[in-house]
Amino acid sequence: MIQLTLISVGTLKEDYLKDAVSEYKKRLSQYARVDEVNIKEAMIKNEDSPSEIARALDSEAEKILTAMPVDSYKIALCVEGKQFDSPALADIIRSASDRSGKISLVIGSSHGLSEKVKSECALRLSVSKMTFPHQLMRVILMEALYRSFTIIAGKKYHK
Repeated sequence: MIQLTLISVGTLKEDYLKDAVSEYKKRLSQYARVDEVNIKEAMIKNEDSPSEIARALDSEAEKILTAMPVDSYKIALCVEGKQFDSPALADIIRSASDRSGKISLVIGSSHGLSEKVKSECALRLSVSKMTFPHQLMRVILMEALYRSFTIIAGKKYHK
């Protein structure tokens, strides 16, 4: 069974988001083992300071890189990433699964991800050209992963 490691900066605060992530994690359990790693968001005193933001992202990067299984296929969710339709994402998941059996997916803070993290990833993925709150992105990513696995399994969920 494939091992998925979802690494997220920040915590889910709203119960409805926690419930949605739990539901998709339960659904995914028939296809994969899902580990969630939550990294504490670094404090930024001045949100208008590029140097403070860079320092915070670098601090988060060290924790993210430590949390990634070394031999996993690494995917960073970022705005400049490539977009795929659901069948194409399923092909990527299938291929990555065949290679190592482990996939790490990283969602950064509201400030994004350090280039250190992005450069370690085999794929930079963008879910949409629109901007979503990073907490909601966990739900969207879990649904996209579940949809990918149903496509791989030939189930009817994907329409």
